[in-house]
Amino acid sequence: MDALFLSRLQFAITPFIHFLFVPVTIGLALMIAVMETLYARSGDVTYQRMARFWGKLFLINFAAGIVTGIVLEFQFGTNWARYSEYVGDVFGSLLAIEATGFFFLESTMIGVWVFGWKRLSPRTHAIVMWLVAVASCGSAFWILTANAWMQHPVGYEIRNGRAELVDLWAVVLNPTAVRSILHTVSAAIALSAFFVLGISAYHIRAGTEPDFFRKSFRIALATGTIFTLAVVAAGDLLGSDVAARQPAKLAAMESHWVTSARAPMTILVWPDQENEKNLVEFGKIPGMLSMLAFKSPGREVTGLLDIPKDERPPVAITMVHFRLMVAIGCAMLGLLAWTWWRIRRLPQSRWLLTALTWFIPLPFLACNAGWITTEVGRQPWIVYKVMRTSDAVTKGLQPYQVGFSLVSLTILMTVVAIVTFVLIARHAKRGPQPIEAVVGSNPSPSQQ
Repeated sequence: MDALFLSRLQFAITPFIHFLFVPVTIGLALMIAVMETLYARSGDVTYQRMARFWGKLFLINFAAGIVTGIVLEFQFGTNWARYSEYVGDVFGSLLAIEATGFFFLESTMIGVWVFGWKRLSPRTHAIVMWLVAVASCGSAFWILTANAWMQHPVGYEIRNGRAELVDLWAVVLNPTAVRSILHTVSAAIALSAFFVLGISAYHIRAGTEPDFFRKSFRIALATGTIFTLAVVAAGDLLGSDVAARQPAKLAAMESHWVTSARAPMTILVWPDQENEKNLVEFGKIPGMLSMLAFKSPGREVTGLLDIPKDERPPVAITMVHFRLMVAIGCAMLGLLAWTWWRIRRLPQSRWLLTALTWFIPLPFLACNAGWITTEVGRQPWIVYKVMRTSDAVTKGLQPYQVGFSLVSLTILMTVVAIVTFVLIARHAKRGPQPIEAVVGSNPSPSQQ
């Protein structure tokens, strides 16, 4: 229980809780913008009520994301000062662009959106929400670009004992960043779509506001289908990037020990890292790992035995979370197929509606499992092949100091998460405002 281990544990728990809220805001902003656009074009007040209802859920998640996200920034100075000193010129620049540019724009436009219902025309109000959606994706772009630099550092030089940024465009156009952004943002929007699907399914099953929730359901179904397929496609591209640039991570993800051509993918596996083998292996598919990694069944895949022990990531954690992410992704595809098949008989599809409601937490789990796979699979490097995690912790930091902040922050953030989920559940169960409370809140489309 040294300061390094406790700092890593703290920085695992706090982003895990933070990431329960951020993906929802990215996807909900997009769908609310679509709803507002439909209202501005058609004048159907149902779409305005939809924007208001889902907008409150968006605001609850946004507030929780801010509260839990502030903690992360401080840890770079308190727990990871040597990391900040060594690579701050690169990493800090990217986060500064995100904070002063896109997060500022998002926060400002949210304020305009909240207070603009009676002051802006529907068209202008819709444009404001589109700006919120663009800004939220922009924030994700820069944060994921910073993280991708840690996975595949480019555009820098070591000068005066620290990494200095020399080519911003190389960092922005980093192939790892492009693929990571496509995969993660698509996953966030797909998660949000299942969030809306699940809540809409609950109300359709209960028979409340049928027109309202069927329209919400159809928007979410189309969004979820498009972006779940995008997650799969972008994930395949990202997997190839991992295979090319981080062979140790790929080997850990598949618990692949022996370097081999026509490397098999094993359906059921359990690693024994201490004895450098697998305890359980069931369902080998010859050449499949080579095919998935390099698009050629004959390509050689590096095994963990050919990687120095001090450069291997924790195998079991990486492998389990990768497979959990993939399993939930497959379940999402299956549930979408079932939904499209039953779409014309939706109110009578009680089992489907129940399944969609209970499925809400699983995409959240999949997103966090993907994050754990990405970060744990990079170990023991905090910046791949540039700086080890053990060299990044603040010098002189004592275990009792980190232990106190770890316990305090975990309790505080858990309370915030519980309160947030209670508010979300309460608002989602209550349903939208009556139409009488909404009509006249802003000018009708004919008055633009």
